[in-house]
Amino acid sequence: MIVCSTRRSLIVVAAYVMLISSMTSAIVSAQPASQSAQANVDWPLHGRTAGEERFSPLTDINAESVSRLGLAWSYATGSQRGLEATPIVIDGVMYATSTWSIVFALDAKTGRELWRYDPRVPRETGRKACCDVVNRGVAVHAGRVYFGSLDGRLIALNAKDGSLLFETRTVPAGGDYTITGAPRIVKDKVIIGNGGSEYGVRGYFSAYNLDTGELVWRFFTVPPRPGKPLEHEALAIAAKTWSPDSDWAAGLGGTVWDSMAYDAELDLLYVGVGNSSPYNRDVRSPGGGDNLFLTCILAVRPDTGELVWYYQTTPAENWDYTATQHMILTGLNIKGVPRKVLIQAPKNGFFYVLDRATGELLSAEKLGSINWASHVDMQTGRPVETGDGEWSKSTSFVMPGPPGVHNWHPMSFNPQTGLVYIPTLENVWPYTADPNYVHRPGDFNTGEDWMAFHEDVKWTIPFCKPSHLTAWDPAIGKPVWRVEHDHPVNAGVLSTGGGLVFQGNGAGFFAAYSAKDGTPLWKAEVGVGIMAPPVTYKVDGEQYIAVLAGIGGSPAINRQNFANDNAGQVFSFKLDGKSPIPPVTARPALPPAEAQIALGAENIERGKGLYATNCSRCHGPWARSTGWLPDLRYSSREVHDAWESIVIGGAFKGKGMASFADRIDAADARAIQAFVLDRASAISSPGERLQAWANENVCIPSAWVAD
Repeated sequence: MIVCSTRRSLIVVAAYVMLISSMTSAIVSAQPASQSAQANVDWPLHGRTAGEERFSPLTDINAESVSRLGLAWSYATGSQRGLEATPIVIDGVMYATSTWSIVFALDAKTGRELWRYDPRVPRETGRKACCDVVNRGVAVHAGRVYFGSLDGRLIALNAKDGSLLFETRTVPAGGDYTITGAPRIVKDKVIIGNGGSEYGVRGYFSAYNLDTGELVWRFFTVPPRPGKPLEHEALAIAAKTWSPDSDWAAGLGGTVWDSMAYDAELDLLYVGVGNSSPYNRDVRSPGGGDNLFLTCILAVRPDTGELVWYYQTTPAENWDYTATQHMILTGLNIKGVPRKVLIQAPKNGFFYVLDRATGELLSAEKLGSINWASHVDMQTGRPVETGDGEWSKSTSFVMPGPPGVHNWHPMSFNPQTGLVYIPTLENVWPYTADPNYVHRPGDFNTGEDWMAFHEDVKWTIPFCKPSHLTAWDPAIGKPVWRVEHDHPVNAGVLSTGGGLVFQGNGAGFFAAYSAKDGTPLWKAEVGVGIMAPPVTYKVDGEQYIAVLAGIGGSPAINRQNFANDNAGQVFSFKLDGKSPIPPVTARPALPPAEAQIALGAENIERGKGLYATNCSRCHGPWARSTGWLPDLRYSSREVHDAWESIVIGGAFKGKGMASFADRIDAADARAIQAFVLDRASAISSPGERLQAWANENVCIPSAWVAD
């Protein structure tokens, strides 16, 4: 039984509250007893504990000894795109994932490959992945390795040899869903969600039997079209918050593509829900409404999927402000009262502290620069919008944009310092409504005018320091210190009992900072951009720090050209490690392509619009690549000779370039080619590709930055 409010969290029945009052302040882990004995030396769960703190009590590597840290071993993943996985380490074996959902097991002491499993994801699936063909890792339990494949399968492998045990399709075959998140093991079930909101899907997450892969229950995060039956009781609450004239064909979004956490004592599973589809709320739900359960934190019973409470971070979501960001369960002293809390920093720019038993909002303070809302009303739990985020009638420059103030990169809570270490971002985005918007199945449907977006040069303007490592005191809702990075790509965080915080960045560095004040204590230049969160573990009495390196992800975040190639690696460091950092290859300054077809101003102009709609998500605005996929301005003569067979015929689908025959015809392909060649002819010198960031961008005026 629940009492609901669309503004605040739900209140549970009196008997449940009585149970809460008797609880201690300790977090009870959900990890199996067989792993508990190894908890301090292994990294057995996605966040090390079921509360997802991403803190390790290991102390051998500390502020005094960290200067001795050196590479113990490295492992070449064979990938060239984004790596985002958290390695799982149990009994001296490391399990992790690479691009295209490939799983591998390594000797955690030496890096020797034990086995490798390729689920053979059809490469055309990559077109439906909004933010690269990444995977955030596996779950390991009772001799099995569980993971989700990009094309929507839940797969279980034998942990000893990587042989297939079972696979279950979790999404409709041939649909537009993807899976990039890591599953979670809760009791006798494996829980997994999916992605694909912008492509026209209806979000849900599901529980499957650990032994058989059989579906046990499913929780849909948005209601079905009016007149269709409600799949579960909570959808009756949600349905009241949507207009009957909503864009039902768009699926409405609400995918659960990342964060979950579990409290064994309360027996509650916490799930973060994603963004809307389309973003433009005036198109999505013309009659208004908060549009539950978009951008919500949900607390459900893991045995049944029954909703206990919810809290919506961004009612009537309008900007891709997901609440799928990392959630942490811990205990805090709030105004002199010990509370068992859930903390989250979703994209919208506020840092939330909730009572995790009831969902009561305890704190919501600004984490970074935002202009769409002034504050969160503590009486209603709602953000107070300023009007600066309204974009249905004219272009609005909104802070933050889709990258958010905090994106998927996991944060870390250190119970010794009481601080949360958060990868934070500063960014602005020009939202412009598409006056001719109609949902197009299989396309990126946000309701934005992509042509106007690419015409507006201001969108390329970053903040002077676009990314940071922020130390935040959640008990008082204030920053304590901040390390500024020169690179726009941030990375996940690890904190340890040795008084250290570890983080990489997109420039190819891996560093350790003082957990107390952020003082830089150690840095290694690895030459490959890092986004993934580090982990730490012990084997044979030695402590290791490991991280995956490989740049990629959303082009909205990775607006950077990279000087080196992107050969993915796993790096593991230890005290007095002597292995050399693998060499990297500098990307050549390629000559721009030469025009080989009759361009024509009219053809170029038409190609510009087609490029913006169909190509820019991967290959960059105005044909300026983000750096991790080909910059088409430098395409070879052979590529241009085969242009139609690539774009229409799917000749490169094995490389992840799917055919666009269902979207464009041969004349359209030639128009896009004409636009690309025209952009190539505008390049002033062969070295422009590697100088684009420095030459084309300046800092955002300080007047744009909110207090």
